[in-house]
Amino acid sequence: MNLTCPNDNCVLIESVIDTLNQGETLLAEIDDTTYARRLPVAFNASIGGHYRHCLDHFRSLLDAAMGGDLDYDHRERGTPVESDRFAALNATRQLREGFEQLNPVVLTRPLSVTCKTSYANSGSQVSTSSVGRELMYSVAHAVHHYALIGIMGGLMGIQMPSGFGVAPSTLKHRAEMQKAA
Repeated sequence: MNLTCPNDNCVLIESVIDTLNQGETLLAEIDDTTYARRLPVAFNASIGGHYRHCLDHFRSLLDAAMGGDLDYDHRERGTPVESDRFAALNATRQLREGFEQLNPVVLTRPLSVTCKTSYANSGSQVSTSSVGRELMYSVAHAVHHYALIGIMGGLMGIQMPSGFGVAPSTLKHRAEMQKAA
């Protein structure tokens, strides 16, 4: 994807697409059993559960970008995306297409964001943000879950795709350190 933009909005959209592409690479390199396997040492979570969670955030954000507000608490757990690698692959491709078609001007649109952050309070918290800021959050959120997926894969003896679950700033730092050496 090569968008022409006067600002960083296209870079933000490209970062989402890059993150989704990393997920698609992962899905192509692991098998169905590995994707759905629950690991007791990882709170009985699965790679599929973490991956579904990331896609949920991207789906919520894409829906909100088109109009409306963003509610991170409104997610469906236990969907086929969590246990079916091909459902995850299809969802990934649909999201990527949606973000590829997203008008970069939309990233400046303000929105209200709802997310439960308190352990003591039963309600969810609400804050103002923008579509662009939430794109940044969703990519960082996915990178951290990808890191957990990478650890889970390592525990199962699976080789993860190169750079998977590593923050872009860390990859940049490593490259700079290699050049300096």
